[in-house]
Order: sequence, then C-alpha cells, then structure tokens
Amino acid sequence: MNKLIATLIASLFATAAFAQTPAAPATPAAASATASAPAKADAKVVKKHHKAHKTNKLKADETKAADATPATPAAPAK
Repeated sequence: MNKLIATLIASLFATAAFAQTPAAPATPAAASATASAPAKADAKVVKKHHKAHKTNKLKADETKAADATPATPAAPAK
C-alpha cells in the first residue's frame, strides 16, 4: 500500500513538473525573423500613411480656421 501511495504522489509531482515546462516554439527562430521583416515594412507604410493623413488634416483645420475668422472691418468712410 505504501508503494502505491508513493507511486501516485511521484506521478503527481511528475505531472506538475511536466505541465510547467514551456512548450517548444512552433517555428524556428530564423523563420520568425524573416517573417517579421515584411511586418516591419508594413508597419512603416502604415505609420507614414497616418502621418501624412494627420498633416493633411491639420492643414485643412488651419484653412477652415482662416476662413471662419472674419476680416477686420474697414473704417467707415466719412
């Protein structure tokens, strides 16, 4: 009976230790490095697009503000 209990406890410890080990990566490191290169390029393109959109929006806002500001009225003629 003691051997059975010892075996069960040892198997629980082994199961717990096996569950805590990290899983092996699915792809090798070299493949993930080459896969991240297009992702970085895409991120740069998206960033450039957002930056261009932001500057266009700022220019449009400045134009609207200039149009909305009334010109100073001329002095009335005497």
